[in-house]
Amino acid sequence: MPVTVIEDFPGFMKAINSETPIIIDFWAPWCGPCKIISPVFEKFSDKPENAALKFYKLDTEEVEQAMVESGVRVMPSFMVFQKGNKIGEVAGAIPKPLAVS
Repeated sequence: MPVTVIEDFPGFMKAINSETPIIIDFWAPWCGPCKIISPVFEKFSDKPENAALKFYKLDTEEVEQAMVESGVRVMPSFMVFQKGNKIGEVAGAIPKPLAVS
C-alpha cells in the first residue's frame, strides 16, 4: 500500500480519526536519520502483513500544529492512531522496534 503524504492539519485530523488504524512517520527535511529510515518505512507499507494499516508521512516543518498536537519530541517518530486515539509510538530511526510495533 502506498504511503500517503499529509499536507495540512485538517488532513492530519481526518487521518487520525479513521476507523482503520494508521501509522504516521513524523519527519523533517533537515533530519538525517529520517532520510535513512524512510525507505524502511516504505517497505513496511508494502508488506502483506501490514495491509490492515494505512501509512502516512508528515513533514513537521509543513504541518507543525500536528507535531505539537501529537507530542512529537524526537525525529523521526512513528505513531499509530485509530479513532482519534494514539495507540502506539516508536521514536528514532531504529528499524526493529518499528517492525514490531
